[in-house]
Amino acid sequence: MPADVDEKWSDRRRAHEDEYFRRRDQELVEEARLRAEDEAAFQRLAEVAGVDDEDILRDLQTLGYTVETVTLLHVLPLIDVAWADGTVSEPERAAIIATVRARGVEPESQADRQVAQWLREPPSAVLCDGTLHVLGALLQRRPPDERAAITRDLLDSCTEVASASGGILGFRSISDKEQRAVDRIRYELERKGAPSPRR
Repeated sequence: MPADVDEKWSDRRRAHEDEYFRRRDQELVEEARLRAEDEAAFQRLAEVAGVDDEDILRDLQTLGYTVETVTLLHVLPLIDVAWADGTVSEPERAAIIATVRARGVEPESQADRQVAQWLREPPSAVLCDGTLHVLGALLQRRPPDERAAITRDLLDSCTEVASASGGILGFRSISDKEQRAVDRIRYELERKGAPSPRR
């Protein structure tokens, strides 16, 4: 092979190698940046949620909760109850929105948009069940009196949503499906050692 052809071939091979290593360096830098972003998001989630248990935090992330939406952890059971009959009535919607506002969720925020989506179409069973598992695990870390008070408040809120539509002749009754949903929430919150929602 003539020397000039050999030299051109070597130059071309070096150029390809240089391009490969340049792209690989960029990929490694991007991977490191994404890992740093994930770690920062994980730490922010821990701060906002007030949780230091890594398993619970990973469960929250797996379920799709973010720094902006983790405040809805105690709201999702209410939405689950509202959907028990297959539709969310206007009084149920109003009761949920009132609870959301009382929890400091601002209109048009990401959390507010998430609630609006859940009110348009029901959240998945995996999300509802996983949320109850996480809530149960969080409650188990609280002192007994505090745990009982939080559970009672959440169940009272669920019952308020369930009875918001009025029932027969406008009496504030709860349908069988809604009562089963409230009972299931009670069971999940009160049982010990609930399994992780991670798949």
